[in-house]
Amino acid sequence: MADFIKIYNENPNPREVQRVVDCLRSGGLIIYPTDTVYGLGCDITNTRALERIAQIKGVKLAKANFSFICKDLSNLSDYVKQIDNATFKLLKRALPGPYTFILPGNSNLPTVFKKKKTVGIRVPDNTICKAIVDGLGNPIISTSIYDEDEVIEYTTDPELILEKWDTIVDIVVDGGYGDNIPSTVIDLTTQEPVLIREGKGSIDII
Repeated sequence: MADFIKIYNENPNPREVQRVVDCLRSGGLIIYPTDTVYGLGCDITNTRALERIAQIKGVKLAKANFSFICKDLSNLSDYVKQIDNATFKLLKRALPGPYTFILPGNSNLPTVFKKKKTVGIRVPDNTICKAIVDGLGNPIISTSIYDEDEVIEYTTDPELILEKWDTIVDIVVDGGYGDNIPSTVIDLTTQEPVLIREGKGSIDII
């Protein structure tokens, strides 16, 4: 049974945040709020947890397109090849915000992702999310939680999320109602930015 932890976005309780961080460090899976939809996440350094998420999503881990949730752009050089000034300025303009940027990965990627040439970077504008990543000290691997209902697509109510995921994950963080529009995905691995998916983030940024 998953723990249901209420954390307020305005002023996240450090003790509750630490409970989530401890769960991630021990290989747990969490569902947590972002600035878009609720996400399913785990510690990027825990292979067993990564495998659990891949199994839930029905994908091979080495080929999975998960996002790296970072607290800011300071983690960038850990996983991304050197980028030019124009790309960095675009990232600075857009983040934190509801965007996923696909960037060229470097040789420091976790072992399970070594064959991947690209990585999706997210810096959500959400205080709870930032506090968790900050406490963990490294990015969270994340993927959106879809709903089987074709009309709803994304569940926004944390209590309904708990009902569905209670026996699958270790913690559901109640950060209030989520959004039901995913992030805008932009590929920055070619000369010009390429819009992959239009979501919550305005495409005027590119």
